[in-house]
Amino acid sequence: MTPAPAILLSMFLPLACALLISMSGRWPNVREGVTLVTATLLFLTVLSLVPTVVAGSRPEATLIEMLPGLPLRFVVEPLGMLFALVASGLWIANSIYSIGYMRGNKEAHQTRFYACFALALASTMGIAFAGNMMTLFVFYEALTLTTYPLVTHSGTPEAMRAGRTYLGILLGTSIGLQLLAILWTWQIAGTLDFTAGGILNGKVAGPMVGVLLLLYMYGIGKAALMPLHRWLPAAMVAPTPVSALLHAVAVVKAGVFTVMKVAVYIFGIDFLRDSGQSQWLLYIAAATVLIASLVALTKDNLKARLAYSTISQLAYVVLGAALATRWGVIGGSMQIAMHAMGKITLFFCAGAIYTAAHKTEISDMSGLGRIMPFTFGAFAIGAMSVIGLPPFGGLWSKWYLILGSIQADEMIMVGVLILSSLLNVAYLLSIPLIGFFGKATGGVQPAAIKEAPLACLIAIGLTALGCLLLFFLPGPLFSLLAPIATP
Repeated sequence: MTPAPAILLSMFLPLACALLISMSGRWPNVREGVTLVTATLLFLTVLSLVPTVVAGSRPEATLIEMLPGLPLRFVVEPLGMLFALVASGLWIANSIYSIGYMRGNKEAHQTRFYACFALALASTMGIAFAGNMMTLFVFYEALTLTTYPLVTHSGTPEAMRAGRTYLGILLGTSIGLQLLAILWTWQIAGTLDFTAGGILNGKVAGPMVGVLLLLYMYGIGKAALMPLHRWLPAAMVAPTPVSALLHAVAVVKAGVFTVMKVAVYIFGIDFLRDSGQSQWLLYIAAATVLIASLVALTKDNLKARLAYSTISQLAYVVLGAALATRWGVIGGSMQIAMHAMGKITLFFCAGAIYTAAHKTEISDMSGLGRIMPFTFGAFAIGAMSVIGLPPFGGLWSKWYLILGSIQADEMIMVGVLILSSLLNVAYLLSIPLIGFFGKATGGVQPAAIKEAPLACLIAIGLTALGCLLLFFLPGPLFSLLAPIATP
C-alpha cells in the first residue's frame, strides 16, 4: 500500500470499527473480536508508514480544501509518527484489557463504550497526522466530544458533574484561547502549515511572542498545565480502561503532542530560544511538575494519585518544549512514549485491583500484593519506569531532559527533575511496598492468590514488558525523533 492511502486508512479503520461495533452489540464476542482485529489492522497500517518516514520522506494526503489555502491536510513527520505508533499500539493492549475489565465488573453500555473508544482513536489518528494547525484543531475537538460519553459512562450524578467539568475546561480553553491563537497565527504568517523551523520567525517579535505562546499553551487544555488541570482528576470517575485512554493512549498525549508540535513547527525552537519568551513557560512547567507531585502524595485513592502523577509527568513534555534545545525537545518527545507505557501499566493494575479485590484506597491494600503478586509486581515495573529507574524506559526521556536543561544552562531545571523523581519514588513505589510487605488488616485477609481476569493480566504483562523493552531498545525511537531537533 502506498503512503497516502495508508494515512487515510488509519482514520477510516476506527470509524468503520465503530459502525461494526454498533451493529454487533447483541453478540459480545463478535463486538470484541471486531475491536481486536481493527486495533491490530490499525497498528499494522501505521507501522507500514515508518520506513518511509525514517528514510526522510514526509508522505501526505489531502481530503478537502476548507478555505482557500487551508486544506484538511495530513502529513506524516517523525513526531506524528511516534504519537500514532503509541496510540495504535496501546489500543491493542487496552482492547484486550477492556474485555476482562468490562466483563469482570459487569459494566453496562459496553457496546457504546467500545464504539466511542474506536471513534476516539479515529480522532487521535487525525491529530497525529495533521499537516496544519487547523486540521489538528478539528480533530482535537472531535477527540473531546468522542471521549465525553466515556467519561460519563456510568451515568451517575458524579460522572455527569465530571463530564461537565471535562467539556467546560477542554472546550472553553480550545475555543476561547487556542482558536484565537490559530486565527492570529493565520493573520500574521499567512499559513498554518507545520513547517520545519517554524512559521513565525520574523512575523512577530517581543512580548507578542510570549502572548501568542500563552494563548497556545493554555489553549491546549488537554496538556493539563496548572491551573487548568481540574478536568483530569475529575475524569477519574470513568471506568479504568477510559482512565488508561485519557492518560496513556489518546487524550493527554494529544495535549502534550500538540504542545510539542506548536513549539517545533509553529514557533520553531531556535526562534523560541532566541526570543527568550518561553522562560515563563519553563517555570510554569516546573511548578506543575512539583506541585502535582506533592498533591499526589496526599491522595489515598489510587486513581486520584495516578491522575496527579500524570499532571506532573505531562509537564515534563512542556518543560522539554520550553527549554527550546535539541536535547530538551528529544527528551520531551520521548516522554510521550515512555510515560504512555509506564502509566497505562499503572492504570491497568489499578483496575485489576478493583476488579479482583474491590479496593480503591491505598490504605486498604496492605498485604494485598501477596494475594495479587502478578499485578503488584507489574505495578512496581510501571512505577520504576515512570520514576526513571533502570532497566526501564522512563530513564531515557529524563536523561535527555536533564541534558537539555544543562544545554540551556538551566541548572534549576536539573534540580526540579531530580527532586521530581524522588517524589515519584515516594508516591509510587510505596504502593507495591505496602502491598507486598504491609501487614494484612481487616480489609485484606490471608487467602489464596486471586488475580483479575486473564485478559486483564495479558494486557498488564504486555505493557510491563514494553517498559523493559523501551530501556534496551531506545535507538529506533531516538533515530525517529532526531530530525525534528536537527540544528
